[in-house]
This record gives sequence, C-alpha cells and structure tokens, in this order.
Amino acid sequence: MANHKSAKKRIRQNAVKRLRNRYYKKSARTAISKLRAMTTKEEANVFLPKVVSMIDKLAKKNTWHKNKASNLKGKLMRFVNTLA
Repeated sequence: MANHKSAKKRIRQNAVKRLRNRYYKKSARTAISKLRAMTTKEEANVFLPKVVSMIDKLAKKNTWHKNKASNLKGKLMRFVNTLA
C-alpha cells in the first residue's frame, strides 16, 4: 500500500483514468461493430465520420496507438466504399 500522500493521489487518479479510458474504448468498439453491421452505403456514410472522430480522440490521448487508429480508419473506410 502507498505510504506517501502523492502516491495515494496517484492511485486515485489512475483509477479514474482507467475507468474513463475503458468507457471510451468500449464505446468506440461498439460503434465500430455497429458500422460493420450496416448494409446500406447511405447510413454508413452518415455514421462513418462519428466513428472516425471517436478513433481520432482515442489516438490523440494515447489510449490507442496512432498506428492502430490509422489501420482501423483505413479498414472502415475500405468497408464503407465496398458497400453497394
């Protein structure tokens, strides 16, 4: 257990950050799977910018690595372009 005041504060901060990161990551994963489940190009084109924005925010805060974010965005854009 932590003995210093600053170490106790750091533990509290890490717990809050962990929960917040978990929430945003799960929200983004759910949005990605919802986008991949879409069958019409029109609704996918409307939803794609929202998903890309979520991914960019996670990459900006280093929750996801920038290369992972880039790969995801590329795959999702390719998926939307192949829809009929």
